[in-house]
Amino acid sequence: MSGSAPEARIRTPDQRLRVFVSSTLKELEPERRAARAAIERLHLAPVMFELGARPHPPRALYRAYLEQSEVFVGIYWQKYGWAAAGEEVSGLEDEYRLAPHDMPKLIYLKLPAEREERLARLVAAIRDDDTTSYKTFETPAELADFLEADLATLLAERFEASRERATGDPAPDPASAPDAGASDDAADHLPASSDEVLGRETDLATLLEWLGGGDPRRLVTLVGPGGIGKTRLAVEAARQARDRFDRVTFVSLQNLRDAAGVLPAVARELGVRDDGGAAPLERLAVARRRRRDLIVLDNFEQVMAAAPQVTELLTELPDATVLVTSRSRLRIHGEQVFDVEPLGLPDDSAAESLAEIAEAPAVRLFLERAHAADSRFDLTVENARDIADISRALDGVPLAIELAAAWIRVLTPRAMLERLHHVLPLLTTADRDVPERQRTIRATVEWSIDLLGPGARALFVRLGVFAGDFSLAAVEAVAGDEAWAVDLPVTLLELVDGSLLRQRDVGGVSFFSMLVPVRELAALRFGREADVAAARRAHAEYYVRLAVQLEPLLRGSTQQSTVERLQAERDNLRAGYLHLIAIGEVDTVADAVWRLLLYWWIRNLLPTAKAWMDRLLDTGVPLADRSRAIAITFSSWVALSHPGAEVDRGPLQEAAGLFRAAGDRFGEGSALTVQGIACATASIPDLESAEALQRRALELVGPDDDATFHALFRGQLASVSLIRGRTADSLATFEQLIADAARLGDRFVEMIEDSNAGWARLALGEAHPELFARQLELTLRLGNEEGVENAIEGLAACAVVLGDLERAGTLFGAVDTLRTRMGRVSQRTYVTSGPIIERVLDSDRAAEFDEARARGREMSRRAVLRYAFGWVEAEAARASTPSAS
Repeated sequence: MSGSAPEARIRTPDQRLRVFVSSTLKELEPERRAARAAIERLHLAPVMFELGARPHPPRALYRAYLEQSEVFVGIYWQKYGWAAAGEEVSGLEDEYRLAPHDMPKLIYLKLPAEREERLARLVAAIRDDDTTSYKTFETPAELADFLEADLATLLAERFEASRERATGDPAPDPASAPDAGASDDAADHLPASSDEVLGRETDLATLLEWLGGGDPRRLVTLVGPGGIGKTRLAVEAARQARDRFDRVTFVSLQNLRDAAGVLPAVARELGVRDDGGAAPLERLAVARRRRRDLIVLDNFEQVMAAAPQVTELLTELPDATVLVTSRSRLRIHGEQVFDVEPLGLPDDSAAESLAEIAEAPAVRLFLERAHAADSRFDLTVENARDIADISRALDGVPLAIELAAAWIRVLTPRAMLERLHHVLPLLTTADRDVPERQRTIRATVEWSIDLLGPGARALFVRLGVFAGDFSLAAVEAVAGDEAWAVDLPVTLLELVDGSLLRQRDVGGVSFFSMLVPVRELAALRFGREADVAAARRAHAEYYVRLAVQLEPLLRGSTQQSTVERLQAERDNLRAGYLHLIAIGEVDTVADAVWRLLLYWWIRNLLPTAKAWMDRLLDTGVPLADRSRAIAITFSSWVALSHPGAEVDRGPLQEAAGLFRAAGDRFGEGSALTVQGIACATASIPDLESAEALQRRALELVGPDDDATFHALFRGQLASVSLIRGRTADSLATFEQLIADAARLGDRFVEMIEDSNAGWARLALGEAHPELFARQLELTLRLGNEEGVENAIEGLAACAVVLGDLERAGTLFGAVDTLRTRMGRVSQRTYVTSGPIIERVLDSDRAAEFDEARARGREMSRRAVLRYAFGWVEAEAARASTPSAS
């Protein structure tokens, strides 16, 4: 059959895709071996030039090798390499320059490095080449992991592209794939933004040079007035620089006022657990040791007293870089200040064309936001000059432009310009003690507020009481019976339409937020009101009532959405409860915090609740007996998580008695449970007492009283029975609890009992990885980070029982790293994998296990999760396949 279709190309085994590897030889010999192994694992052909006796001169030889290769891989460290007689450049540089322009190039730079000058120039040129992809690495194993993953991604991209050409179907964006171009799960730790960063190309180039380029700085501060675009620029710079770091983490300080909260916030965002023991800096030093972190500290100006802590952080984390946004420089050693200027403006010339006006970054931003507000709006010959004048009047400040553009639905550019000219002179005169650009941003916010109706203006002032995001119900609580609060949803919508509020959905509830400069102005105006004290009390009392309202919803099928809502409410919960503590309402706070016990437990925040109880005790205000019992129980429970700590049962016995006297059966049962845990985890366990205490707790809290805690208490009793050797009975209880929890939609109970059932099965010598996989799935949904580690540990133990020591070692190594990064170097648990690991290490396969464990320690969190779920799915598929007859 004849036709014009191209002849199909069939590759024989000796025609596999070839990967050309360029590097110096002696200094990178281990890395070359690792690269060869990685390439061959993908069944590709490594092409590696080795200098020796050849019939052709070296340049001709590697040119021939390059012509027959499909991918170029460059591995560079310190040496520039040898230049042959009569040649101006070394073979290393010549290989890179001879590689075809359209050949995919993967470049890997070894760190730390003191590069020879000519190699440093070559590396700089490579970074400027938009056809290359480059990463840094430290060990041969890390290089192998990167190279194998990048080659796999590259092959997938090429396949998709070829399929698109053949079928016309669009290929997916490779940047959206998990781990695309990132050495860790860095992209997950930056706030998402769909907005393009306009007019900042030069700024970004400078920042990228400072963040790990040829002349890296470890502390960079973006300085500028509110609304100038510091945060957006910092996030984009971090996003573009993420391949140079192991992890990029964004830490918002916008709701902090206390400098003591900065390092805990950094630890929290880095996933380093607060165990109530070591100081945050000590935990960070252990958890992030030898990690190349880029930490973005946003809105630092309100915690300026914490500036010395940044120095301490950089000292303890010598491989980290910190990028700060602030209205003021930190003025500490090593700080590199970057002044964020307004967006570029159109020239003040009547001769400017429509195209020239449209090219100005400030005008581009105005047009983008105006078009979002009204899709019919566009730049025309008639309005171009007015829009250029608006951009100049607003001094190119991004937030000012965005707020102005939002009014395009009701004001023409000419009318908008007239209002700006009327407002700006007045505010400049009134606020001469602030920088001029700050006066401009404030003028714009004030102007937007003055365009509101009287009710919306009054509501805006009252919103200054909030410390973070807030719901409509919270607004109704602080508005009270004010005359302007008759139709709050409509009034809130007026604020949203004016870009003074933003709205989002959390757990089915609408939440509102303000940009930081807007919130600051609201707080300033609120502070001048005559009824500040009454409004603050109304705010605090609302969050006390919220605890009462949400307590039952933390059980059963409403649990997930309620946990998400409380996470959104956290800043205001804190502000409200601390206000009540300050005015002596300590018993009210103790009750509210106790009601949210399940939330603190699910989100690993028990140490935070304990810290509030400590603060409550420090006030010196007399506590009710029940409040004292609550404080004791929290304190003892947190102490139990510290390995080797012996918890005094005396205070817990006192707490149980105080709860009993107050008629609080749930509180008494909780105190008895914590007391039982103390017995079971003592250096000399008292399992008989632990079981007796747990049985008493079960009598106090029945299924009709609190189904969730009754189930948790039953599971705790079964755990003690498991330790005492009654494995079959314990397993039956766990399985019944799992079925009940799944029926009721209680994910937390199901998560815990999945883990318990998995370990009980292992005690019987049976591996059921699907139990730990389900636990892992639920922990990720609930945000219970401790559960993630425990589930992967269970999967690793299953792999041991199944005889897959390579997978077991990899998973155990991953657990080691996850716990280290959370500050949990050691932990206290009932059933652990310790004996399982010891048996493996005493076997003749110990070396195989240790090698795999070392590889697992190098894996990113995202890679570990993908690896774990992939294995469980493969095991399930294998188990469901009928055996061949």
